[in-house]
Amino acid sequence: MLLIENLQNPTLFDHPVSGFEVIETHISWVLLTGQYVYKIKKSVNFGFLDFSTLEKRHFYCDEELRLNRRLAPGLYLDVVTIHGSEEHPEVNGKGVVIEYAVRMQQFPQSAQLDRILEKHGLDKFVMDDLAGKVANFHLSLDSLEQGSRYGDFSHVGQAVLDNYEHIRTSLHDQISAPLLNKLEDWSKQQLEELAEVIQQRKAQGFVRECHGDMHLRNIALWDGDIIIFDCIEFNKNFYHIDVMSDISFLVMDLEARGQEPLAQRFLNSYLEVTGDYEGLKLLCFYKVYRALVRAKVDALRTGQEEFGTKEYDQTVEDFLQYVKLAERYIHPAAPCLLINHGLSGSGKSFGTRLLLEKYPAIQIRSDVERKRLFYVAKESTSTAAVKEGIYSSDASHRTYGRLVDLADCLLSAGYSVVVDAANLKSQQRQQFIELARLINIPYFILNFKASEETLRKRVKERAQHGSDISDATLEVLENQIAGYEPLLHDERQFTIEVDTEKGIDIERIVDHIYKNRGNRGTRHCCE
Repeated sequence: MLLIENLQNPTLFDHPVSGFEVIETHISWVLLTGQYVYKIKKSVNFGFLDFSTLEKRHFYCDEELRLNRRLAPGLYLDVVTIHGSEEHPEVNGKGVVIEYAVRMQQFPQSAQLDRILEKHGLDKFVMDDLAGKVANFHLSLDSLEQGSRYGDFSHVGQAVLDNYEHIRTSLHDQISAPLLNKLEDWSKQQLEELAEVIQQRKAQGFVRECHGDMHLRNIALWDGDIIIFDCIEFNKNFYHIDVMSDISFLVMDLEARGQEPLAQRFLNSYLEVTGDYEGLKLLCFYKVYRALVRAKVDALRTGQEEFGTKEYDQTVEDFLQYVKLAERYIHPAAPCLLINHGLSGSGKSFGTRLLLEKYPAIQIRSDVERKRLFYVAKESTSTAAVKEGIYSSDASHRTYGRLVDLADCLLSAGYSVVVDAANLKSQQRQQFIELARLINIPYFILNFKASEETLRKRVKERAQHGSDISDATLEVLENQIAGYEPLLHDERQFTIEVDTEKGIDIERIVDHIYKNRGNRGTRHCCE
């Protein structure tokens, strides 16, 4: 474009320019100058996005600034005006405005999480920090008013089905048409089955003014801080959405890049903060939708830009990969229930974290849910005596009831579950076993154990350093040792023994689970 070419003149800017680089997307040009970035919207109209007039581009520049300042206030600076003509532009000049641009602080593209992942890999602890940031962002948002038309069943359905129409319109040679038809039929069926859930979620306040485009390319790790940027501003239907739709994009993006363990880490960390386990009823549905959003973008690119053969072929290949990922989502693996058992200090939570790096499941923790149930801050330490306060018999009964309800919800939604609780009483374990039998899914008891000397040492060290959410003390441990009920003979048929003093062989545990999910009880344990 002539304007973009002529803007690459250092004399037009009131700051030093170390050089120019232009990044073009299907909806904008991004001009990098070294210190600042100028983002100019294209005059395009795709139906779901309309930047066709200067007035509209001005409005959406202002919206982009407003919305992105929520998560990246130091990155988004202002909206600048461009005057003159395309041949002789002036930035923040005088006279008639010919274009607007969002001005941002420039950071190295190497700081983007997709670049970090490609070059170095992403640390799992970055996922924890990112999940915390996203979770707290979602919790800070006001729910949309019930009278709003966004986020209801009709708008969700329209956005989902429009994807298929845009893809078919853009790819004239009908690439992968049979598979698209299959996915569209699945989406329509899911819309029918989930209609009540979608409406309930809006009524319960989970539809909020979200980010809308949260994937690795729009997240940076810069100067030790996680920055989430470039949210959607051009269509409220795409960001006035369920929070579960918002995180589904990032989960899908990680899985599309072969990073399932990181996706699980992010998801579990997010859910632990928000407690929004009910939202997982919609996660698979939204992941399919998000995969096809990416496919749609690739389809639009093939029709908009003059590609060489190599670039065109790569874009089509990317398109097909997203479509195939969506197909994998509609054929999920059968769920499994894993029931932790062990005294405080036996290594249950540590072992579960290792397990979740190898086996896809949702972790529900008694320590977290107990405090959530009684409105106690997760980081706080209970000073109540044993069997009092939130650790009274009644409180424990309610906590385990909550865990059973969560397990039922998650298993019914198709997710494997790890119940990270002591489960020292037979009645506590039987609740989960009966649930698994009722809905006819396989289950295993993970029996974490260590010597009493080791247990006391671990609990004492943990209490001194405050390194875990658990409030267990030596007094708690001694009470557990005196009163716990050993596994019954029938339970041991489905038990995997984990001696944490000998080290935790996660590979063998996972192998045991996969091999025996359909043939439980044939092996006693996995040392």
